[in-house]
Amino acid sequence: MARSDAPTHNVLVMRFSALGDVAMTIPVLYPVCRANPDTRFIMLTKKWPASMFHDRPDNLMVVGVDVNTEYKGVMGLMRLASQLRREYLIDAVADLHNVLRSRVLGMCMRLHGVPVVHLDKQRARRKALVAHKTEEPLTPTIERYREVFVKLGFDALDVFTRLYDGKPLPVSPIVLDKKPGERWVAISPFSAHEGKVYPLEQMEQVVELLSQRDNYRLFLMGGGKNEKMALRKMVGKRKGVISMAEIKHGFIDEYALLGRCDLMVTMDSANMHLASLMGLKTVTIWGATAPACGFLGYGQNASDDIGLDMPCRPCSIYGERECLYGDYRCLKNISPKMVVERVIAIIEGK
Repeated sequence: MARSDAPTHNVLVMRFSALGDVAMTIPVLYPVCRANPDTRFIMLTKKWPASMFHDRPDNLMVVGVDVNTEYKGVMGLMRLASQLRREYLIDAVADLHNVLRSRVLGMCMRLHGVPVVHLDKQRARRKALVAHKTEEPLTPTIERYREVFVKLGFDALDVFTRLYDGKPLPVSPIVLDKKPGERWVAISPFSAHEGKVYPLEQMEQVVELLSQRDNYRLFLMGGGKNEKMALRKMVGKRKGVISMAEIKHGFIDEYALLGRCDLMVTMDSANMHLASLMGLKTVTIWGATAPACGFLGYGQNASDDIGLDMPCRPCSIYGERECLYGDYRCLKNISPKMVVERVIAIIEGK
């Protein structure tokens, strides 16, 4: 964009990963953009998450960059910062990540007089929570995102509802017509760490029990070779069960599906947050982590979720630590019957 066409203000927003954390920026960023139409917001993230920003405000640009190769290391980040300043005339930075990479970019901006506000990661409170020195939950991540914009002088109102609110849902050729009386349930059995994954053999029992209900159609979410093979086994010869891993699709297709579903069963994962963007209620199964860690999906109610009351929980903020007992009993002791009963109670209002 030429300088003569540039908006009065240009705010760089940074969040590179993980996918769920980038998704959580949307309920904060979209209302901020719409409340400040004379300000251009440039969302900087990795290339794959960049494609999730659908139904975005007119004054939001999304820039996907390769920080692992094209802008690798300190020199690469300095070059990226210089390009961003020249091309987008950046005059403020909202760092919603606060990691070494984003801090280097922020430092480069500060050297040119650009104000930068970093996310408060509440590291001391995180350590205290997983060490069980306190039961005080962390401030939800979305609220801490909001604080960054407030410190930059923007109103950051909690007014997000869902993507495509007041508009027709997106249409996808891979999403079938929903028949009257059908109950559509998305099931997302995977997460990045073992401490957040409900045992697949138990999830298969959940699929079996739900598939026995005549009016239920189940959509299994996943990707990659290993997940595809695991979902294939869950599908088997069960009626009304579809593996989305077998169908090439993008975020727009997933939004089209989730917007028509009645519920999602999920882990503490990116799909919980994608469902939240479409206003879809979730039953989240919590293991090593917990809502107290600050990652509950936007608009979700923790009382709908399933997690065992154990003195060792939560033991990790991200679920990456090995189980103290070696068996992830926080997940294995959740019976498939518990999950199915919760799903039916919510969908059918019982």
